[in-house]
Amino acid sequence: MRNLTDRDISDMIGADFSPDNDDVRRRVRTELHLSTRIPKPINVPESATLDLHMKTIEQSWNEIMELATSGVKNAKIITGASGILRIKFQEWVRDSLLSPYIVSCTPINNGSFAVKFRRLNND
Repeated sequence: MRNLTDRDISDMIGADFSPDNDDVRRRVRTELHLSTRIPKPINVPESATLDLHMKTIEQSWNEIMELATSGVKNAKIITGASGILRIKFQEWVRDSLLSPYIVSCTPINNGSFAVKFRRLNND
């Protein structure tokens, strides 16, 4: 984090600011929370693969939601050709809390899907 100069602080506060000693500068920095570091952005991969074999429905839901909210844009989700997860995943894509995160979901084969995620702002 770079150190702010008196000029930087005066630009943020206005032209009337003229620090006359170190104590004033310290108080201004404290009030502006300048000692708080801004976290570095997390590098999120462009794509990911999620294999749901041997997972329960609850584990699968949690992992899919974690992937959807992680910032990944494209994912290959492997549900398996038979079983409840293939059916459940398609239901989740259509009608659940997951659906707002999905831009598109295309079957790759009988047991996996290519999914494009949208980033939702939760701020």
